[in-house]
Amino acid sequence: MDHAVTSDLQIAIDLDSGVPPYEQIRAQIMGHVSAESLKAGDRLPPIRALATDLGLAAGTVARAYRELELAGVVTTRRRAGTVIADGAVAADVLVQQAARAFVDQVRATGLSDDSILDAVRGALLSPPPTA
Repeated sequence: MDHAVTSDLQIAIDLDSGVPPYEQIRAQIMGHVSAESLKAGDRLPPIRALATDLGLAAGTVARAYRELELAGVVTTRRRAGTVIADGAVAADVLVQQAARAFVDQVRATGLSDDSILDAVRGALLSPPPTA
């Protein structure tokens, strides 16, 4: 069940960010999968086309796609191109729902998005609690 190429895929690259462009692409595609705006069978734009649209080298987009393939989020087939893999969505949907609830709660306290991201990064870097 192949779907048409997702031409309305919204990806923006911030060249001033400390995050490499391939990682920005990877994270944004993961976000689209988690939000279910990309579903199993949806085709991603060809590497060269997306690279041209974003003003990046094709190798940068290829690396993002490769990372997504290694994570099992996409599969690449000769004639079909790169498509969202079956089963890539289920676990991500739960994470997205939890993230949405968290963001809604902390935004209600008045924290800025940057402060929220800083708090999450800090939590990810801290050692897990011991039982």
